[in-house]
Amino acid sequence: MLVVSEETCRKVVTRENAFTAIEGVFAAMAAGEACNFPVIREAIGNADALYGFKSGFDRKNGVLGLKSGGYWPGNEKRGLTNHQSTVFLFDPDTGRPHAMVGGNYLTAIRTAAASAVSIRHLARKDAKVLGMLGAGFQSAFQMRAAAEQRDFERVIGWNLHPEMLPRLAETAAELGLPFEPVSLDRLGAEADVIITITSSFEPILMRGQVKPGTHLACMGTDTKGKQEVDAELVAAATLFTDEVAQSASIGECQHAVAQGLIDKADITPVGAVVNGKHPGRTHDDEITLFDGTGVGLQDLAVAALAAEAARSAGLAAEIDL
Repeated sequence: MLVVSEETCRKVVTRENAFTAIEGVFAAMAAGEACNFPVIREAIGNADALYGFKSGFDRKNGVLGLKSGGYWPGNEKRGLTNHQSTVFLFDPDTGRPHAMVGGNYLTAIRTAAASAVSIRHLARKDAKVLGMLGAGFQSAFQMRAAAEQRDFERVIGWNLHPEMLPRLAETAAELGLPFEPVSLDRLGAEADVIITITSSFEPILMRGQVKPGTHLACMGTDTKGKQEVDAELVAAATLFTDEVAQSASIGECQHAVAQGLIDKADITPVGAVVNGKHPGRTHDDEITLFDGTGVGLQDLAVAALAAEAARSAGLAAEIDL
């Protein structure tokens, strides 16, 4: 069995090859060539942590496995990443373990790749202002990936805890873009693309704050009860997601579904746009929303990429169980 460390994952998995892997797995899902299995995600009653499993099988690429991990909100104070996870890959022909891969970096880069896929396929071509709602660990990954999809001229941002906004400013400076902290009203009125990446259980951005033509990538809601944007905003948008079942049950769309504002049939897999089976955005004034719930197949895709790249480069340890 291969063992691939977090450090090695950072060396071999880039934004470019992660984007390709995630775009490909979304396409495979939409074509019925890959499937996710039901998610297990529970509060464990310790350290306010959420813990669970995401798993699936990509028949097209022969990738079978699971990600085990969750969210520990106190980790940042300990100098650790709040999201902790490990990916396990298995030989689909025999069931034997193939690889154990560090999942923290991969979770961040695959989440950013997912929103980047949505921006490439759904945002207006003339989008110039990137809005960031949230300034946690994953925000830097999100901004870097988004900046490669459109010719943004500036970045604006908001965070519940303003003392964290320097992370956004530093990342924008790294990208050569000016950054300005703004109110939620200004964020919605000025941004052409908005990425939400928080752990909120209450809506932050409301329908009346978002201008026509905006593309939203809602990336923080992956658990029952979480919510980043108003249900009425969800209902007003043309909706896309990684997986419809998760979107309606644990994603950003869960609240609009529960309130009867939308139906599952109103949500389209983004892979259908990638495959050319759905037109995506149809006019410049349309609000599009990608509900990035985070599916196990995303984790497996980048873990398989990491395992093969590490093996080829001689950077993976090999052990017998």
